[in-house]
Amino acid sequence: MVISNDIDLSLLDPVLEKYQFEEGALIPILQETQQVYGYLPEEVLVHLSREVRVPLSQIYAVVTFYSQFYLTPRGRNIIRVCRGTACYVRGGRSVLRTVEGFLGIREGNTTADYKFTLETVACLGACAMGPVVVINGKYFGKMTSTRAKIVLKAI
Repeated sequence: MVISNDIDLSLLDPVLEKYQFEEGALIPILQETQQVYGYLPEEVLVHLSREVRVPLSQIYAVVTFYSQFYLTPRGRNIIRVCRGTACYVRGGRSVLRTVEGFLGIREGNTTADYKFTLETVACLGACAMGPVVVINGKYFGKMTSTRAKIVLKAI
């Protein structure tokens, strides 16, 4: 296990203090911890395990089960491309390939400069607008490869 000295564990003190008397608060603790660091570094999880007296294996079981938790740093801009049926049949795959090419990464990855993280989702619930891309929570419907490049250049 590699522990770095770059992470300020004292940033967790307010979170740990807030939940110190609450049984079963692991998920809210992890959520707030992720807000502090942007992801859940290994050193932080080891520290949490000691502080809340929950086995590290149990923490990892929770973190890897729920898709809301991230074990690696994410980009400042989160791009989600819908892979749902409506988006797919309207050219969603082409849009995804264009975004991957523009960013130079594959789905599930983050650019080296941490500017972008690219994710795909099963459905964004905006089928009538398909293909749909969501960037930092803003929906872009009826997306095309050309439009995707324009939107990404603007970020």
